[in-house]
Amino acid sequence: MNKFFSIIVCVLICTSAFSQSDVNLGIIPAPVSIKRNSGNFILDKTTAINYIGVDGAKMSDLLNAFIVTKAGFSLREAKSLQQNQKAIILTSVGADKLPEEGYTISVSPTKIVLTGKGAGLFYAVQSFMQLMPDKIANQINVPAVEINDHPRFSYRGTMLDVCRHFFPVSFIKKYIDQLAYYKINTFHWHLTDDQGWRLEIKKYPKLTSIGSSRNGSIIGNYPGSGNYLTAVKGFYTQDEAKEIVKYAAERYVTVIPEIELPGHASAAIAAYPELSCFPDRDTFVSDKTPWSGTRKGKQVQQTWGVFDDIFVPSENTFTFLNNVLDEVIAIFPSKYIHIGGDEAPKTYWKESPFCQALIKEKGFKDEHELQSYFIQTIEKHVNGKGRSIIGWDEILEGGLAPNATVMSWRGEAGGIAAAQQNHDVIMTPGSMGMYIDQRQSTSPDEPVTIGGLDPYQKMYVYDPVPKVLTDEQKKFVKGVQANLWTEYIKTPEKAENHAFPRLLALAEIAWTPVERKDLKNFTEDRLPIHLARLDKMNVNLWVPTPIGQSDKPLNGGEYTIDFKVPIAGGKIYYSIDGSRPSENAFLYSTPVKIIIPQGEKRVMKTIVIAPSGRRSVTTETILNNGAPEVKTDAKK
Repeated sequence: MNKFFSIIVCVLICTSAFSQSDVNLGIIPAPVSIKRNSGNFILDKTTAINYIGVDGAKMSDLLNAFIVTKAGFSLREAKSLQQNQKAIILTSVGADKLPEEGYTISVSPTKIVLTGKGAGLFYAVQSFMQLMPDKIANQINVPAVEINDHPRFSYRGTMLDVCRHFFPVSFIKKYIDQLAYYKINTFHWHLTDDQGWRLEIKKYPKLTSIGSSRNGSIIGNYPGSGNYLTAVKGFYTQDEAKEIVKYAAERYVTVIPEIELPGHASAAIAAYPELSCFPDRDTFVSDKTPWSGTRKGKQVQQTWGVFDDIFVPSENTFTFLNNVLDEVIAIFPSKYIHIGGDEAPKTYWKESPFCQALIKEKGFKDEHELQSYFIQTIEKHVNGKGRSIIGWDEILEGGLAPNATVMSWRGEAGGIAAAQQNHDVIMTPGSMGMYIDQRQSTSPDEPVTIGGLDPYQKMYVYDPVPKVLTDEQKKFVKGVQANLWTEYIKTPEKAENHAFPRLLALAEIAWTPVERKDLKNFTEDRLPIHLARLDKMNVNLWVPTPIGQSDKPLNGGEYTIDFKVPIAGGKIYYSIDGSRPSENAFLYSTPVKIIIPQGEKRVMKTIVIAPSGRRSVTTETILNNGAPEVKTDAKK
C-alpha cells in the first residue's frame, strides 16, 4: 500500500457503526438524498472489487485498504465480472451527468456501485466508509441504499493562521487529512502578518532571516500581563510549501496562500524598513505592552492588534510585492491569491508627504481611495499571471478592484455589498460563528481566548446566503469559511481543540442543502460517532458537554435529569454537593431524579470523559426551589 493510502486509511479506521435509526447513516456532511431499501449487501471474502479508469484504480486501493483494516480481509480485484457476481464497482461512467464534485452510491444485495469522477469519486468512497457498519462474524452487512449527493457550495474552506504561532509541516498534513475527510476543499494558509513572515522568498532572504522570528509574546489577553521572553520563530521553505500543496491536491484540497497587504506588514517592514512610509521611525510599542528586548528600530510585533506602520504605496514597494507574489504564484497553483487588505490604518499615509502628494497627483479623494489604488495595482499584476485576488471585506473601501472576490468577515454587510456589485463572495462572518478561535462554552474552564462565544451549535445553524439578496445576487455567494486565528493558540494541540468539532459543523453548512440540515440528528446521532473516531486518532478535540444539560438556571422542587453522552464510549460524571466532578463523582447511566426542599438550591456540576481520557470543561446547572438570592456588599 502506498503512503497516500496508508495515511488516509489511518484517518478512517476508527469510524464506529452508525445507528440504524439514523436517517443519514452516520455520514457527515449529510448527503443531498438518501433512500433506504430493503435488504443488505453481505460484504465478505467472496466479494470482488472492480474499477474503471485511473480514478477508479486509486480509489479502489483506498477502499480495499480500509476493508482490510476494518474487516480483516482484502477483496479480490476483478477486471471483469461474471453475471450476478457479488462485487463493489467504482466507476466514472455516467459521472459527466452529475453536478461538479457530485457522486452516487447504489447498494443492492448483489452490487455496490460508487459513481463519480475526480473529487466526486473520492467523496463517494469517504461517505461509503462512513456508512459501513462494523464486522459481525467475518462479514459486514451493508444496508441497501441509494445516495445522490453533491455540494451546496463550490468553496468550502477553513483558514489557519501560522503567523502568530508557527505549526510544523506534520501538523498541517494532519489537519488537511481531516478537511478532506469532511469534504472541505479549501485550505486558506495565512502566511504573513505583523508577528511573523512564514514563507521563504528567495529574492528577499531577510523576510525569513529577520521577519520570521520575534523575541517574545505577551502572556494572557491583550495588552498582556507579562511576556514569555522566548523567541517564536519558524518558516516554511518553498520545497515544504510545494510538498503541502501536493499533499493537499492528492486529497482534492486547494491551498490558497495569503500575503497580507498593505497593513499587517510589521514583519516585512522589520526586514526591509524602506517599505515603510517612515523607515527611520521605531516600531510603535505601547507602554502597556510587556516587551522582550530592545524597543528601538523596526520590530516584529510581540503583541496583537492593529498597527499604524503599513506598506508605503511606492514603486519600490510594488516591485517588492510583485516579486514576492511571483514566487508565491510559482508555488501555489490555486486560482486565488489572498492579499489580505484588512485593518490597514491610514495614520502614516495621512502623515506622509509622499502619500499626500500621490493622492493629489492621482486625484484621489482620500486615503481610502489610495488603498483602492494599492489593491488594484496588485490585482493587475496578479491577473496578468492568470490568477485572481481575494481579500477581506475592507478591500471594498474606496472602490472594489475590478475582478476581486470579497471574503466577508465583519458581519455580512461586506458580502452583501459585493454581491450587489456582482462580485463573488465567500462568507466568513465572525458574528455568525465562523471565528473558531473564540470560546466554545461559558465554563470558567475554557482556556484563554480572544473572547466571544461560538459553540458549534451556533455555527451549524448559520446560512451563508443572506435573505436580502435577490435570486440573481445569491449566485455570487460561492461559499463559506471558518477562520482559526492563533494569537492565543500556541500549540497544535490547542489548534485541534478549537477546530474540532466545529469544523464538522462547517462541513455540513458548506455541503448540505438547508432543508436537509438537522441539528438534533447531527448532535445526537452522528457527531458522537465522529468524535469517538477523532478521539481514538489522538486528535485533541474539544469534548462537548452532556447533551440535554441546561446552561440556564432551573426552578422547581423536582427534576428528572436526562442526559445523553456526546461522544460514543464516553462517560458523564456529576455532583450536586458543590464539588468538582471527576471519576470519584456519580457516574450517570440512567435518568436521575433530584428532589430539593423548599427554599433550597443545588448546583449540578458535570464532566464528560472521552474513551481516551480527554475531558470536557466542567458545566454547572443551578436547580433552585425558591432559595433567595444572596446579595453581596459591593463596598466590602
